[in-house]
Amino acid sequence: MSPAFYWCIALLFGLAGIGAPVALSMIVSSIFYLFLKGQDVGLAAEQMIQGIYDSFLLLAIPLFITAANIMNAGTISERLLKFCLALVGRFRGGLGHVNVVANMIFAGMSGSAVADAVGLGKIIIGMMRQENRYSAGYAAAITAAASTIGPIIPPSIPMVMYALISDTSIGYLFLGGFVPGIMMGFALMILNARMARIENVPLEEPVPRSELPRLTLRAFPALMMPVILLFGIYGGATTPTEAAAIAALYALILATFFYRAVSFGTLYSVFLESGRATASVGLVIGASLIFNYIVAAENIPAQVSTLMKGLDVSPLVFLLGVNVLFLILGCLLDATTIILVIIPLFIPTCKALGIDMVHFGVTAVVNCMIGLITPPYGVLLFVINAITGIPLRTIIKAIWPFIGVLVVALLIMLLVPQTVLFLPRLFGYVG
Repeated sequence: MSPAFYWCIALLFGLAGIGAPVALSMIVSSIFYLFLKGQDVGLAAEQMIQGIYDSFLLLAIPLFITAANIMNAGTISERLLKFCLALVGRFRGGLGHVNVVANMIFAGMSGSAVADAVGLGKIIIGMMRQENRYSAGYAAAITAAASTIGPIIPPSIPMVMYALISDTSIGYLFLGGFVPGIMMGFALMILNARMARIENVPLEEPVPRSELPRLTLRAFPALMMPVILLFGIYGGATTPTEAAAIAALYALILATFFYRAVSFGTLYSVFLESGRATASVGLVIGASLIFNYIVAAENIPAQVSTLMKGLDVSPLVFLLGVNVLFLILGCLLDATTIILVIIPLFIPTCKALGIDMVHFGVTAVVNCMIGLITPPYGVLLFVINAITGIPLRTIIKAIWPFIGVLVVALLIMLLVPQTVLFLPRLFGYVG
């Protein structure tokens, strides 16, 4: 590695350390690298423009963001919560179970952990805190933990990003996320049931079974969105990007004309917010494209691969070691940075060791989602704090058991690849 690269890394961490946005830190440090190497600094803009405009797959990201924001703006979140309350609210720790199940269903619509937290968080936390049935910290912590399921059960914005940098089939990645997402949900529900029993949380008044058909009918159009989305992809009717466009259109029709919950004035705000979110994600992706060009120019992936081969590690030991590293980095970096900048360094080694790229990708995304609730840089903790006003210290104190069970679920996925690969192989995957 050249001295210019070391200066680039030093500037990157220096800027990030003083609070500059990660994307801007990456762009500035990359331009500085090109300057030191005597290359045309305009190459940075060229890499950004070509990388973003050459990838049809990236169009799925703004479309999934728009679909999630339309869902959040309507009454869809409330309808889903009432449906889940009738379904699992009668058990011990009922509202905790409702929280998890609602997030699992909403995961099939949004593809974003933040969208899940914002869409469901304020409502369900308010329900859980009524009459002090659950502490503020516990309600916030289980909401943050359940939101991590959003990008695991398809659709998934982080998996679209991983597909971009690894050239892996997005359809098989989506399929690979089903079982892990359900595993995460069950792990959280088991923990919730145990803690509810220890704390002697009172049982909720059960919704009469006679009400279930009515509540199901009210929620049915929203419940159909994941079905339409996945049928389009796996039925061969649409590409993932086209399915994202259909999802956004379906959400728009549902919220505007069917539920009549979104006005044209609200839609303006939804599209504006979607544009801002897309610009934010796009800037990080563009910055990562420049940085990945530099990494490739320095031949770092090949050097990392050679080093790992020299250590003579088994694929399992490599997977475990890399995931420990990702968990540590998740405390300090956002998920997008890890996926777009750190993970590409290990992809050549994965291929050399014969590690399945769908298995690696899904477990890496699960790992990054755990990072979203890991202090000190747990984005979802800040999101929950912002929408509810619950002190960050209170949320952090309550989050650790949930991190623990999610790490156990991740370990099972790593040790038993079939948990990830069962569905992709069922649909013809032979990677």
